[in-house]
Amino acid sequence: MLRILPLADAQSFITRKAVRLAEAEQVVAPILDAVHKRGDEAVLEYARKFDHLDNDSLTVSTAQPVVSPEFRSALQTAAANIREYAELQLPREIRVEFPDGRRLGCIVRPLESMGAYIPAGRYPLPSTLLMTVIPAQAAGVRTICVASPHPSPEILAAANFLGVEKIFRVGGAQAIAALAFGTATIPKVDRIVGPGNIYVAAAKKLLAGEVGIDFVAGPTEIVIIADDADPRYLAADMLAQAEHDVEASSILLTTSRTLAERVALEVARQLESLPTSAVACEAIRNNSAAILCPSLDAAVEASNRLAPEHLALYDESLLPKIQHTGSIFVGPNSPEAAGDYATGPNHVLPTSGAARMRGGLSSADFVKIISVQELTSNGLRLLAPAITTLARAEGLEAHARSVEFRLGAEVWLGK
Repeated sequence: MLRILPLADAQSFITRKAVRLAEAEQVVAPILDAVHKRGDEAVLEYARKFDHLDNDSLTVSTAQPVVSPEFRSALQTAAANIREYAELQLPREIRVEFPDGRRLGCIVRPLESMGAYIPAGRYPLPSTLLMTVIPAQAAGVRTICVASPHPSPEILAAANFLGVEKIFRVGGAQAIAALAFGTATIPKVDRIVGPGNIYVAAAKKLLAGEVGIDFVAGPTEIVIIADDADPRYLAADMLAQAEHDVEASSILLTTSRTLAERVALEVARQLESLPTSAVACEAIRNNSAAILCPSLDAAVEASNRLAPEHLALYDESLLPKIQHTGSIFVGPNSPEAAGDYATGPNHVLPTSGAARMRGGLSSADFVKIISVQELTSNGLRLLAPAITTLARAEGLEAHARSVEFRLGAEVWLGK
């Protein structure tokens, strides 16, 4: 079932597939417009139609849901690690005084509000609530909103554990529109983050600029580079990605045909007992492969071309050569699933080649770095020739005069 292909015949796997949003954009555009114009009325209308909302309230109770003690313990462990890592990522304020009279630095200020979109379809994702809310809390965001079409007890328990009070039972494009524009019930936010289906992605794309977003996400994906590893581990990691969605992609890049064949056999064996095999089988059959590379350098080149969401790297010496990926998992004891839940780094990651432009979600996404600059009188005098020359080269005379005035009005008044 898992195809084994030489690199020369596998271009369709290492050439980035375009995320097809045009059709979805046509579907969601009227929804966005309706929510913009009619607010809660439109949101309720679409929530009843698409989310099967059966009452007139978009607000979800924050009462403590019933979950197992084991789940609460897992929340505590994962949340502590995610918060610890998020705090490490925060930019620091700086202030430096240079000998030429420049006093430069930056201040860091949090966004005032954010919205976390938490999928709750085939697989409700309380882990995504942790991954989206905790970095915002670490950054100091005051207003935190959660939108989810069918929040499970585990999602609600995670929200309760983090002290989130603004939870809304709404999904799809209508949730993104409500958070972007604001309604009587749902606050307007500065940034919307979190994964979703193609309609959520299309809504985020169309509203980028009206509101900040993380990125436009496509199907999940993993690339594994290995020439010597336990095939059980590799097969399990490929299936862990494949079970997400029929469009998911799992790719093994290897120099070893023997390893590729053993992994293919192991994938088939593990699928026999996998409860999510219906989804995983289709993803493995249609979007996945073991690709034989002439060298590990060729494997790295192929991975960098793909810019995968997740990269499992079994040879740490290759790490300096990796240029484009969302998150890297090094060695046999670092399954991608560990990063999905509890190691600390974020699992909201760029897909569809967006890892060429940015990394995963972090606490830095929820702050603004504001530059601060001050010149002494001598510092301005030293810089004046450069400033005034460049200003006049651009035809901006008032810019030049704003400097010269401070150096002596007679300079430009002709005295």
